[in-house]
Amino acid sequence: MDMKVPAAELNDRMNRFRERMDRYQPGWELAAITGKVPLYYFTGTMQDGLLLIPQGNGAVFWVRQSFERAQEESLFPDIRAMRSYRDIAAATKKVPQTVYLETELMPIAQFQRIKKHMPFANVQAVDAEISAVRARKSPYELKHMEHAGKIHRRVLEDLAPEMLAEGMDEATLICELYSVMVREGHQGLIRFGGFNEMLIGQVGFGTSSLCPTCTDTPGGVSGMHPSSPQMGSPHRKLKQGDLVVIDIGCGYKGYQTDKTQSYMFGRPIPDAAIEQHHRCVRIQDEAASMLKPGAVPSEIYRTVMAGLEPEFLKNFMGYGNRQVKFLGHGIGLWIDETPVIAEGFNEPLEEGMVLALEPKKGIPHVGLVGIENTFVVTPHGGRSLTGKNKGLLEVY
Repeated sequence: MDMKVPAAELNDRMNRFRERMDRYQPGWELAAITGKVPLYYFTGTMQDGLLLIPQGNGAVFWVRQSFERAQEESLFPDIRAMRSYRDIAAATKKVPQTVYLETELMPIAQFQRIKKHMPFANVQAVDAEISAVRARKSPYELKHMEHAGKIHRRVLEDLAPEMLAEGMDEATLICELYSVMVREGHQGLIRFGGFNEMLIGQVGFGTSSLCPTCTDTPGGVSGMHPSSPQMGSPHRKLKQGDLVVIDIGCGYKGYQTDKTQSYMFGRPIPDAAIEQHHRCVRIQDEAASMLKPGAVPSEIYRTVMAGLEPEFLKNFMGYGNRQVKFLGHGIGLWIDETPVIAEGFNEPLEEGMVLALEPKKGIPHVGLVGIENTFVVTPHGGRSLTGKNKGLLEVY
């Protein structure tokens, strides 16, 4: 099986990055990229190394470990072996005064090692420009996201209901979900920006789905232990009348989709909670209809939020005082990418961008109702990659 990112794809990404830098960072001379996921995006391999991108042409991917694997996996045109940054400095004719780095990803110690051998004077952040280039997915990328979405839909809509059994605990359900996901084609982990990874996501029974967590999400999970807060609890057992909330990612060849599916186990949850759930579904559908080229994410956010009355806004997009300030987020090689359906995101959407919409609401004594699906921006509005089920599946 050919797993290499096509050379034309890599070339297009590099060209669009340079065009973006020329437009928004005029006068830039050199960008240096070290983050594993950005390196994969630009080179097609995820190695320990440094990618130097000069303003004109001639980018070089310097690889410490593993140079052999980089050569085997990547069609990037210039891959060179290095032992330390000293090798890069010796081969670089001129280091400009200002270098653009991933300031949100690079540890200080790594920065100091680079600067020791490449004594530039100033640093500018390149994170936003990389994010903007990655936001618009190519047909090659969308093909992988389509496949991830099909796995996601099948597992959560067709297979997960059969996994629920009275007396099982949250941790067991996560393990069973993980096993099934991998057999269906899931890549084995999901990736977030920064330094976060997890197996698949959050699973909660009843009010466990309202527990506060360290991640910026509307819901939560009780966790196994303070040292492992992202897994489900081995002590929370599934019982009749529970709302089950599964909020997980699915990855295929690096590219991910995000989906939340809910289930009523044993008997229905209260009618008022069901109505609040359906309200969230209508909000998702309204926001999805606006995902068209030229639409502005911040305006979508304001339009949707303006239509919600103060009473409904209580516990909307979170529980208590833990409400998040967005309705959806970009997704791709990371679960949390740009653009975000929130204030401050004012660049218009482009066809081929992909966003996960997740309107949700915490219900006291019940749990988190609502929905999440992943949509691609089209001239006709958002097209779901993860199915169209409205949630609250009955498992009786």
